[in-house]
Amino acid sequence: MTMDDMNNIQTAAGLITREETEAARFCIDFGISSGASQMRVSLSKSVLDCFSLLNGELDKVTHSADRSLFLYIFADGKYGTFSTNDFSREKLGQFISRALDTVRMLAPDPDRKLPDHERTEKGALTGQELHLYDPEYQRMTPELRLKEAMDASIFRSPVTGNGYTVISEECEYSDSVDDNIVIDSEGFTGRHTETSFAICSEVTIQDTSGKKLSGYWWESSPFFSGLDITGCSRTALEKAAGKIGPKRHKGGSFRMVVDKSVSSRLVSPVLAALNGAAIQQKNSFLEGYLGKKAFSENLTILDLARTGGKPGSRLFDTEGVATKDAPVIENGKVKMYFINTYIAGKTGMQPTVEGISRPVIKPFIRTDVPEKGVKGCLSEEFEINLPDILRICGSGIYVTGFNGGNCNPVTGDFSYGIEGFAFRDGKITHPIREMVVTGNMIALWNGIIAAGSDARECTRWQIPTLAFDKADFSA
Repeated sequence: MTMDDMNNIQTAAGLITREETEAARFCIDFGISSGASQMRVSLSKSVLDCFSLLNGELDKVTHSADRSLFLYIFADGKYGTFSTNDFSREKLGQFISRALDTVRMLAPDPDRKLPDHERTEKGALTGQELHLYDPEYQRMTPELRLKEAMDASIFRSPVTGNGYTVISEECEYSDSVDDNIVIDSEGFTGRHTETSFAICSEVTIQDTSGKKLSGYWWESSPFFSGLDITGCSRTALEKAAGKIGPKRHKGGSFRMVVDKSVSSRLVSPVLAALNGAAIQQKNSFLEGYLGKKAFSENLTILDLARTGGKPGSRLFDTEGVATKDAPVIENGKVKMYFINTYIAGKTGMQPTVEGISRPVIKPFIRTDVPEKGVKGCLSEEFEINLPDILRICGSGIYVTGFNGGNCNPVTGDFSYGIEGFAFRDGKITHPIREMVVTGNMIALWNGIIAAGSDARECTRWQIPTLAFDKADFSA
């Protein structure tokens, strides 16, 4: 790395100072000169400010700041990780010396090593290459933060509804900045800086029978101008009111539509099953599926890790390995496992990145509703939203929340408590609660009917409204 590159890193906007960057570099130099064979240092700083309202009045103000230095030390075929927040050179030298002594007492682990330098990212010099840092953050004041929280609250406004009374509202505005620099002894240096602005609200109502019901909603953006605060509490209120008057629903096998706000719950076990450690430990229901079809040919999940200005985008993982935009599951086939350097050494598999950054499900809808089989017509050139999906599914259960449950990582069998609505002829009929959905992940995803184009822009995981042909529900 040239001196110009180091100057770019040290003078970039963000929280980490030139002196702190030099302290991280000192750790590498001191560790190697003291007998470490390789080292990686991760320096992180973050600041978070929150203004919380209760029933339209300021309730709590929080300001928190964090600074940490993580050391990854490889010595004599052994490996250990350590952290400190004391950046003085004298204390760092003493800390690294003691850390090296500790590492030398550990059992050998020859597969522990830094990734090949050729695999690491070369272009993350300022931390702002992906345009996730909003300079507007520097102009935020306590007065402006309080105003945002107050403007989001609806409690002091006249709020009326059929059959309920609003009894409380908790509303919170927050903003933060995170700055991270990673350096290793093989020549990698990379920086990632991003801001976040968020609003969240929980509204509690009481219906005419005296039952209390709550609804929650949140919005966020890397950019202050991208944060829409106006509808957050209103949406939370609508969610609470939608729970009034639930009816019992018989158990059985029904089509299932899963709302975009919770659909990642069904994607998470699939992506976890692609993790290299799970594969190596035979703790994955997708072991042996690499390059093979596991799911419906309509299912494609991409990792769009390098999309500028989008939450979750990053140029490198925690090892410094360069990310890339790539299919993870393509037309139902498993295209990649997430294999870090250590697991690659353990298994002999080709290393990739340590994990997914920004999963995106490719939208589609099967337009001939599957009563007696489906030809699999893809429709990717127009918007696919919840009303479209409900209409094509006809009747079934629309899931808006998961309440506990789990998925067996070895078999893929799952059982989740759910809440939501029954729907018939494409129209929502009544709310339901206290039902359980069970099944198997591979079978469920082989029966996918549709994936919308309506994923929430504010989320790292771009998982839209999903619909499945058959799921087993019990009352």
